[in-house]
Amino acid sequence: MAAIKDTKSFMRITHRYLGYFAAGIMAVYAISGVLLIYRDTNLLKKENKTEIVLKPNMTEKELAKEIKMRNVEFKEGEGDLKTFENGTYNVKTGEAKYSKMKLPFVLEKFNELHKSTSTHRYASLNTIFGVVLFFFVISSFWMFNFRSKAFRRGMIYAGIGFILAVIMVFFQ
Repeated sequence: MAAIKDTKSFMRITHRYLGYFAAGIMAVYAISGVLLIYRDTNLLKKENKTEIVLKPNMTEKELAKEIKMRNVEFKEGEGDLKTFENGTYNVKTGEAKYSKMKLPFVLEKFNELHKSTSTHRYASLNTIFGVVLFFFVISSFWMFNFRSKAFRRGMIYAGIGFILAVIMVFFQ
């Protein structure tokens, strides 16, 4: 490893090796981030049909919770067989047949990175990744001499990026 002489060399060297370390994590986040943008479509999803026997006489809310599906609403119908958008439920027997669109296993696991909370098993990875990304933001300002033209232009672009993000978050 290169010798650390001052703050500038520390930032540059640490930025370099953390960049290599984070490259794989960033690839996973980039793929899953793009997929989450299109989660309201069926991009790369395949239909997964399920038949299961549940408890009889469930309400729409109970059924939705049990099969992990949102907005289950029974359509008007006769008899014991209740129909909803993606399937059927027999009130007497508890038999449910439904289909869901799901991403392939690997891509579904990638998406869990974005959906995790503080109690999720990926919480520490997400926190480390966030801290590393923030370090990249800070250390990038030590890549050029503070008095150079490249640094001044970089500050302008950083300011534009910050303002654009604030506008997109608060005014869209």
